[in-house]
Formats: sequence, C-alpha cells, structure tokens
Amino acid sequence: MNIGLPKEIKDNEYRVGMVPAGVHALVAEGHKVWVQKTAGDGSGFSDLEYSEAGGILVETAEEVFERSEMIVKVKEPVPEEYQRLRSGQIVFSYLHLAPMPELTQVLLDKKVVGIAYETIPDRDGTLPLLTPMSEIAGRMSVMVGAYYLQKPRGGRGVLLGGVPGTKPATVAIIGAGTVGVNAAKMAMGLGAHVRILDVNLDRLRYLDDLFFGRIETVFSNQYTIAEAVSHADLVIGAVLIPGANTPKLITRKMVSDMYPAAVIVDVAVDQGGCSETTRPTSHSDPVYIEEGVLHYCVTNMPGAMPRTSTIALTNATFPYVKQIASLGLQGAIKNNPLLKNGVNTFEGCVTCAPVAESQNRAYTDLHAVM
Repeated sequence: MNIGLPKEIKDNEYRVGMVPAGVHALVAEGHKVWVQKTAGDGSGFSDLEYSEAGGILVETAEEVFERSEMIVKVKEPVPEEYQRLRSGQIVFSYLHLAPMPELTQVLLDKKVVGIAYETIPDRDGTLPLLTPMSEIAGRMSVMVGAYYLQKPRGGRGVLLGGVPGTKPATVAIIGAGTVGVNAAKMAMGLGAHVRILDVNLDRLRYLDDLFFGRIETVFSNQYTIAEAVSHADLVIGAVLIPGANTPKLITRKMVSDMYPAAVIVDVAVDQGGCSETTRPTSHSDPVYIEEGVLHYCVTNMPGAMPRTSTIALTNATFPYVKQIASLGLQGAIKNNPLLKNGVNTFEGCVTCAPVAESQNRAYTDLHAVM
C-alpha cells in the first residue's frame, strides 16, 4: 500500500502521524511511505531519520495526498487540505466529526473513508487510540489552569497548593474518565483540594480507593455540578461520549456564579465542549473571558508537547496502521471487528451512529455498503 505522512498544518500543531520506526516497519513489509519534508521536525524527527528508515521524501503535501491510498495524520483535515482529498482514499486520524458538519460533508462529497482514532474501542470498552492523548491533555489541563490563575495572566492570583496558613485552591473536575483521573493526579500532587464528579458510582468508588480518600468524589447531577463549579478556582471539563457531541453540563448561569477571574479548561472542546460558554480556541490565541471567567478551550492541547505526544500516540495507532496496510480495510476489520467502529464515513455514507445523530444525518451500517 502507498501510505502518506503529510505535515500537520493546524494552528501550532507540532505532532506527526508516524515516527521513523513505523516507516521502517512498513517499508520492511513492502509498503511505500511518502513523507512530506519537515513533517517530523516539530516532534524532533529529522528528514534524514525518515529517509534512512526507507521513507520517500517529497516537497509538498499535494504530492503526499496524490500518491497515497491511506493518509496517516494526527488532526482532522483543515479547509486547506479539503481539495487534496480524493474518492476511496483512507484518512486515518483524529476526526471529531460530531461538532464539524462542514468537514463531514466534505468527506461525504469526496467519498473519503474517514477512520477516527477516537471511536475505535478495545475489547474492554476503552478507547486505546484516544487514551494516550487524554492522559496528556488531563495532565496539561492542571498545568494550564495553574498558569492562567496567575494575576498577570488574568486569573484570581491563587496558588493551587497554597502555603501554610492559606487555603489551597479548589479544582472541580467534571468527568472521571482518563482525562479526569490524570487531571486529579496532577492537581492533588500540587496540593489542591480536588473534587471530581461523575455519574458512575463504581468509577467513583474506584477513584476513592485509588487516591486513598484524598480527593472528594461527588455523584454528578445539575445540582452538584452547580455547587462544585460555584466554589471552584479551576474547573476542568473532562466529559466524553464517544463520537457524539458533549452534553452542555455547565450552564451559562453556573459560569456567571463562579468566582471572578476563575478559570475553566474545557478539554472536551474537541467534541463541542461541556460548557455553554465554550468555543474553540488555538494555541496562538488560547483564552477568552466569558461571564468574568477565563476560558481555555484549545482543540489540540497535546500539540504543545509534541515529542511526548507523538511517541505516545504512535505507540497506540501504529498496530492499526500496519493492519490496514497489510490486510486492506476489509481484511483488517475481519481480523479486528472493533475497527468497524472507527469508520465514520465510507463511500458517501455516515457509518458512525453518534455522528449521524449529532448532525441529523442518515446512518448507514458499514457492512451494508462495504
């Protein structure tokens, strides 16, 4: 198979879809990998490394897309890339289509096979290709929140851990999945008072044991969310419904009741965000103020830590890349039926039910069109 590795062009996105070791493994099996020059620079992987691994270096993204049957990316195609897509081409990437009807329509019109990292489950129900980025984003959320709580950055001027004789900051985490747990680890480690909310009591019991009772676990509903948010210096949105728009659990009224110059870091922004006041931002313009509260809603947070993020991501994604390249999509799905859940678009049809529901589109079962 001809596989393409273009350079990411989303705002301040420094990750790359494959490391040189992955290129080497694919080439050893007889595949061709077309690599856009400088694609790996942001993550610390040089053109020479890709060339020595057997990759074929080309100057432009157009050449990569033109020559490749499968494009391996990190982030969803942006408007500049739409014209490069072609019928039957596989795009294997984070897609987050639910809040992006325009991109969905492009994939349908071009009859692109869109396979989304974030909707491929494992046998235990986890999302193995999303997990490493959720771990990084969860840990980053506390670092970012602590930074923007500084007065010169527009925050309340509160130190997360406090010092003797002062109260630590209160961090409210909405959602106890991978993002939430990693945020809790960081916040607790910095000495903050941590309150984590979720609707899964078994998950809360697990976290109570994991943290030896040192964080406060709260069953999530509108009343407890309102109470937690109103008393928090830092709120972290860590809610996920795979493939679907994130529910708006934090209302504008709740935000208006927060401390002035408190901070919200909405990690759920990729799927639309869990606050009514959330809107997507970028690394070059990361924050805005709404209802007197600072909002950080960057859609590619791990892109700021590209070396760690690229290695962690490709550790998880490469086995799937290798399967699809070697067996073809149909063979790979036969070998691993759960891969079917990752196919969001196929031959002009939406084949992911949560995406179809979020955008009021018709849903088509993949097996009916493959």
